[in-house]
Amino acid sequence: MEKSNFVDQIRIFCRSGHGGAGSKHFLRTKFNAMAGPDGGDGGRGAHIILRGDKNLWTLLHLRYYKNVLAEDGENGSGTNSTGGSGKDIIINVPLGTIARDEISGKKEAEILEDGQEILWMKGGRGGLGNASFATATNQAPEHAQPGEAGEEGWKILELKVLADVGLVGFPNAGKSTLLSVLTAAKPKIADYAFTTLVPQLGIVEYREGRSFCIADLPGIIEGAAAGKGLGHRFLRHIERNAVLLFLIPADSPDHRKEFEILVSELRQYNPELLDKEFIIAVSKSDMLDEELKVAIKKELPENIPNIFISAFTQQGLTPLKDLLWNALQST
Repeated sequence: MEKSNFVDQIRIFCRSGHGGAGSKHFLRTKFNAMAGPDGGDGGRGAHIILRGDKNLWTLLHLRYYKNVLAEDGENGSGTNSTGGSGKDIIINVPLGTIARDEISGKKEAEILEDGQEILWMKGGRGGLGNASFATATNQAPEHAQPGEAGEEGWKILELKVLADVGLVGFPNAGKSTLLSVLTAAKPKIADYAFTTLVPQLGIVEYREGRSFCIADLPGIIEGAAAGKGLGHRFLRHIERNAVLLFLIPADSPDHRKEFEILVSELRQYNPELLDKEFIIAVSKSDMLDEELKVAIKKELPENIPNIFISAFTQQGLTPLKDLLWNALQST
């Protein structure tokens, strides 16, 4: 199988820097051998920071960085010299990236905007030098603080594609073909299941210079919510879409059942997905006459907008854009 350059999840070990130790030092001059404490503070350990980068669309660049180890802060020294702080590590990630702790599963950060920076793992504070502990009653303190330890652990970076509209359907429903016609995207198209193994994004040009983003997502099969087929790797990306466009081919043996299976998989994975705007498009409609269209329309849910389209003849594509745009404005 062709190796994909799209990586939407990685596991890495991260450790922020430890703080430097404070110095226990006493000033000695030519004329005063006991001039008092002058131990400086330790420097701060380096932070690990996540930064959004709109030019990235995958986590591929992080695949080979299994360990992210930030610098420790420098120790303090005499003459009240504070140790230097560790150099922060900035990890650039695509928009839509979520950082989780592997053990707890807790979401620790989420990047949604270009240039957005989140302090993910804080470096340890530097310890205080003995000069900081001098008082009127203790003018020669003999102790200084050690630096605080940084944070460490195995982390998961997970990418959920950011798109306005998500194309949902069984394998070979015609999603990739539709995306290639509506946008300038060039997804792989072939007549076998799971041609699309990774999300493909495209920009749909709309009226008066307006546009919206649409994603061709790997096809659902029955049991996807339980991890069958591409399973959760596909369903994760749907969570970001404001509108879901269900693509059901005209030659489906049971249009209503196919739609219900798709909805059932979404419900089992995350019931909140059912709160999104739904639109049904019957693809490959160039093979239908008006009588068959009427019969198929009766099979579809009455409360969900539907439209008959053909990417091959471009039938219904302009009305489809109108439907999608209006749905996006209502969310």
